[in-house]
Amino acid sequence: MPPRRKPTKQIHVGDVAVGGDARVSVQSMCTTRTTDPRATVEQTLALATAGADIVRITVPDDESAEGLAYIMWVLSSTQRPVPIVADIHFRHDLALRALEYGVQGMRLNPGNIKDAAKIREVAREAKARGVPIRVGANAGSLHTDFLRKHGGPKPEALVESAMWEVALLEDEGFFDIKISVKHSDPYLMIESYRLLSDTTDYPLHLGVTEAGTAYAGSIKSSVGIGTLLAEGIGDTIRVSLAADPLEEVKAGKQILKALGLRREGLDVVACPTCGRVEGNVIEIATKVEEALAEIAAPIQVAVMGCLVNGPGEAREADVGLALSAHGGTIFRRGQRVRDVGPDEMLEVLLEEARRIADEPTDERKRLPVVPA
Repeated sequence: MPPRRKPTKQIHVGDVAVGGDARVSVQSMCTTRTTDPRATVEQTLALATAGADIVRITVPDDESAEGLAYIMWVLSSTQRPVPIVADIHFRHDLALRALEYGVQGMRLNPGNIKDAAKIREVAREAKARGVPIRVGANAGSLHTDFLRKHGGPKPEALVESAMWEVALLEDEGFFDIKISVKHSDPYLMIESYRLLSDTTDYPLHLGVTEAGTAYAGSIKSSVGIGTLLAEGIGDTIRVSLAADPLEEVKAGKQILKALGLRREGLDVVACPTCGRVEGNVIEIATKVEEALAEIAAPIQVAVMGCLVNGPGEAREADVGLALSAHGGTIFRRGQRVRDVGPDEMLEVLLEEARRIADEPTDERKRLPVVPA
């Protein structure tokens, strides 16, 4: 059973609902220079194809704003549009230009802009255009007043700063808001979002900021984001990695799948291997993951290495391989298909998996797991 989510208000970033009863969305951010529109468009489409629901693009200067205008024009004519969020930190005039160019969302950092009048001007324009705004605090860019008051970027400082920003928008009658309180320490990030969730019912954008490289950052993000989602907290996520942003999307989707919040694409179950294993579980599982990477249908494939847990796990998956001293046994939805030799077992396993993936969606739902 997926975790029961805390009810929140719902906003829309383009055609993507965030909060309420909407599914948890996955976000990423372009690493290309916005001054290079061609590269930014290509990366945006690649992220959308990989499964990103929302893509953020930075607009730090006038040249980037000009690039954004062209990017928005090109994306509006593509067959795979994805909502674009403009990332604005220091200059409110760039936010106003981004709204004029047609962005579907705004990431505004009032802690960097500081001038309440300028923030309110952006709120009025966003309201007129129906564009939601994400506000909130990052541990590395907190307003100095809150840092001094709380003695550093503690959860109380992050939440108070975020709610101060919210109040500025609400004073202009603006309520299409989502909030983040990111920290690079997963524990402090968790505590900050718990406090924020108790404070407001606006939708929350989860993330461990500056999480690190693809490996370490994915682990930190899984701890922080996964813990909160398991508690029902969070409406949209970004895994922030010092890596290709496609890795952010992959990691985000895997976190959601692990918690049962997404049921799409391939899920490989494989034993960790030990001295009981018959055959090369690691090699077979890796080849399965590579060969079936493009499958969109929700399908679980098990690759198990011994008699202790192997047959049971293999039966529970849509398709499973339980290795033995002489090869292995293929299972399909709980039923034993046949024994296979070492030279054919990968081919047969992939063949059965593709057969299930090609079934109509309704047919996949109707077929139960039948005990062997």
